[in-house]
Amino acid sequence: MTKFSIAALLLPTASLIAAPTGANTCDSLSKLNLPNVTINSSQSVAAGAFTPPAAPPGGFPVNMAQFKGLPEFCRVMATLAPSSDSDIKIEVWLPASGWNNDFQAIGNGGWNGIMGYGPLAEGVKRGFATAGTDTGHAGGSASFAIGHPEKLADFAYRAVHEMTVTSKAIIQNFYGSAPRYSYWNGCSTGGRQGLKEAQKFPADFDGIIAGAPANYQTHLHVWSIWVAQQVNKSPDSSLPAAKLALLHQAVLAACDATDGVKDGLLDDPTKCHFDPKSIECKGADSAACLTTAQVEAVQAIYAGPKNPRTGKEVFPTFEPGSELGWSILAGKQAASVASDSFSYVVYKNPAWDWKTMNLDSDVALLDKTEDGSIDAMDPNMKAFFAHKGKLLMYHGWSDQLIAPLNSVNYYSSVVKNLGGEKKASDDVRLFMVPGMAHCGGGEGPNTFDQVGAIQQWVEQGKAPEQMIASHSDKGTVDRTRPLCPYPQVARYKGTGSTDDAANFSCALPQ
Repeated sequence: MTKFSIAALLLPTASLIAAPTGANTCDSLSKLNLPNVTINSSQSVAAGAFTPPAAPPGGFPVNMAQFKGLPEFCRVMATLAPSSDSDIKIEVWLPASGWNNDFQAIGNGGWNGIMGYGPLAEGVKRGFATAGTDTGHAGGSASFAIGHPEKLADFAYRAVHEMTVTSKAIIQNFYGSAPRYSYWNGCSTGGRQGLKEAQKFPADFDGIIAGAPANYQTHLHVWSIWVAQQVNKSPDSSLPAAKLALLHQAVLAACDATDGVKDGLLDDPTKCHFDPKSIECKGADSAACLTTAQVEAVQAIYAGPKNPRTGKEVFPTFEPGSELGWSILAGKQAASVASDSFSYVVYKNPAWDWKTMNLDSDVALLDKTEDGSIDAMDPNMKAFFAHKGKLLMYHGWSDQLIAPLNSVNYYSSVVKNLGGEKKASDDVRLFMVPGMAHCGGGEGPNTFDQVGAIQQWVEQGKAPEQMIASHSDKGTVDRTRPLCPYPQVARYKGTGSTDDAANFSCALPQ
């Protein structure tokens, strides 16, 4: 991969900010002259008038409800070209009134390439000047990487940093003052991007929310492919949805009550040691049991991938209680977001066969090829914490796309680097969410105000001792539960409804 001048990448934000001359109109922002930046348009959008573009092929459907109540804002669209092959699109949304004096950048998912209009709208509704980027390419595939090392660098880290620097310059020129505090808010790839920012550009943000981070992307993709390999060894090893539901119920029957509350959730799935052989068919296959081949596939998946030569863990794996979501990775084909790492980055061959992936040689080649440019595994964030930066991580225990222990492992490495839990708790906290799937959803309480928590931490110095999460059914909240800083868990006090957060307190596991 092409290397870049660190000095150029670390240019202070102030170098791109024109001297304050008072606030400018939205239209006048189109005339801004910033290095390597083309302002494509700057237009005022009336309250309630924004209509997002249709979702691209393969993209998620647009949730129009996110744009209800959107106030008037200035929409700036720009193209950044920090290299000769860069084509980074960004949007900066600036509240016309009621700006909270802060900046929030939002993250992406998968291989990016899609602007996050929903999160942009949510940011503006909360009063933030908000920005997002396509990271330098269109679409959700890594096909852009073949023959374009500069674009791969943009995706890996550069687009987010350049967007941040440019956005702050635009904010300065529009409002006449720089943002008071700057926040990152992302999950999945967005979580990886946030951690990469803290590691590589520690002065960019004051507070970073990193949900379910794909920060070990190389090995995450290996694990994703490996899961598909386990259920495709033979026709008998496949796991249809009905068998996954059977498996899930068996896990709950064995482990649900171990945390003191029988509620369909595992507060700490690592304490569950369920043996799938307990539901193995004694005779012919039926809806009430798993075949021998299915049991072997499940056992392998629970154990996780190991290097066949060294025995070293390649990546963590699903936790008990997550079985209802396995079908995404444990299907007939490997997830394309994972196989793209080999098809377009390593072998540069779209016809590469995921079934041939080897846990030793192929993984070694992937590590060598990406060389840590995409992964965000450096535990040393002391430069970020030195300017009072705060890191809030969260991850669902039932995540069906990124193994939750990946966050636990990375968080533990940061804590160790800082000298232990007591010293680290002022700077970084991790919240593990029982029953939550990837970045939200799932059977457990999965909606919580991480933005409010990070603002209070950064601006008032109050670290989050808990966050109250809720679960809704058809728009009605049916359960609340406190989320606790890892390694604490929510413990039932012994009286009152187990669906009410007030009847739980945070404590270390017993």
